[in-house]
Amino acid sequence: VWLWGGGGGGCGFPPVAPGPCPASGSRARGVAANQLSRLSPGNLCPQSVPRVSPVRPGLSPRCPSPSPCVPVCPRDLPPMSPRVPPCPHVSPPSRRHFPHPYYSLRLRVPGSNATARLLLLDTVLLCGGTEDFGAGSPPAGPADAGAAAAQLAWLRARLAAAARDRFVLVAGHYPVWSVAEHGPTACLLRLLRPLLRRHRVTAYLCGHDHNLQYLEEDGVGYVVSGAGNFMEPTQRHGGAVPPGSLRFFYGAPESPGGFAHVRLEPHAATVTFLEATGRVLYHLTLGARRRHPRLMGGGT
Repeated sequence: VWLWGGGGGGCGFPPVAPGPCPASGSRARGVAANQLSRLSPGNLCPQSVPRVSPVRPGLSPRCPSPSPCVPVCPRDLPPMSPRVPPCPHVSPPSRRHFPHPYYSLRLRVPGSNATARLLLLDTVLLCGGTEDFGAGSPPAGPADAGAAAAQLAWLRARLAAAARDRFVLVAGHYPVWSVAEHGPTACLLRLLRPLLRRHRVTAYLCGHDHNLQYLEEDGVGYVVSGAGNFMEPTQRHGGAVPPGSLRFFYGAPESPGGFAHVRLEPHAATVTFLEATGRVLYHLTLGARRRHPRLMGGGT
């Protein structure tokens, strides 16, 4: 089960300070002390995966039961690069709890032997930052083209490796499709959308626009959940999405906000949009992925 709520500035997921993985038992920059107590080498790549709190590999303190941990396998983390630019709008390094600007988690679906793949992207690194004051602006292009290309190559490889996973969820800050203030992200339409369709991704999760939306195109769900702070009602980009793709929109300015709840079950993923009061706004079901012979061969 994931709770997803976001929106706001263009920085997306806060980057971890660049540098190599720390030696066993040491404290990682960008990982809080209370998180270190949840890790052990045995938690890095287990076959059975619990939930929440991803952390960097190479740390030794044990994960006490029943505190849940999500393992991060070293092979799922790209190399740390000093070229990754820090985002000027994020919290200080001591509050950054992400293992890398982009990373992969493999999760066990409760009640089954099936697995799900969660791929977290840094869409600012991929597409560039935005200026959200005044009229706003689309992403300006990556500050480091080489770092953006490396992330895209990593994503292609991770999607190919996820051919046997029953569900694949990809998440980033910028939307692929959106009818709201920012609208579709041209960079992601060009780079990400073809990969989502080709690899039959279950859903793409994002924020950036301050409302709740669900769109669907060619079997891929697009969940926009950016109402964690406030809501905006505009649908100024309604004509910029595929006809019939918008299934749900909620942006009432008087609302206290809301979020999306994603639940994985053996044969389906359910997405429920809720207001902060707990009121259910919209509910949908996404089927499990079908295995595709071409994808099983590992092509990208």
